[in-house]
Amino acid sequence: MFKGNIPQLLAKIVVETPGFLKYFWIVILKTKVMKLVRAQFLGVAFSLVAAVAMAGPKGGMKSEVEKNFITVDFDPVFVKKDGRVMVNLLNLEQGKVTFKVYDSTNRLVYIESVDGDLVVEKSFNFEKAFEDEYTVVVKDAAGTYSETITVK
Repeated sequence: MFKGNIPQLLAKIVVETPGFLKYFWIVILKTKVMKLVRAQFLGVAFSLVAAVAMAGPKGGMKSEVEKNFITVDFDPVFVKKDGRVMVNLLNLEQGKVTFKVYDSTNRLVYIESVDGDLVVEKSFNFEKAFEDEYTVVVKDAAGTYSETITVK
């Protein structure tokens, strides 16, 4: 197509072409320039539309890693063994964790809070507790979790 700077080329033609041919060349060059600008504009517009279409409604196409990505559950682990309830919690936020124990009539029997620990471990001994049903409740920034133990 054109080689060099288009405004310089237009100026050269205008200066060197005699008479009415000058205007003829100017019209042809403007038409070529407009086609070039239109083609570039359409190319950019097409690229933008394609990018938006590929992004999809939820923010983008997923890579193979994202498609196969599994979610990890950070809920506390409750282990009941020999009249005890052991709780282990991975506290990634290292925020406040509150332990509460309620009896069957929903009375608060025990409460303790721990703050700033990454791994929180707590053991509750119900071996010498009165016969009843107890609920151990663990509350952290992510949610509230509970486990029930029956003492006979």
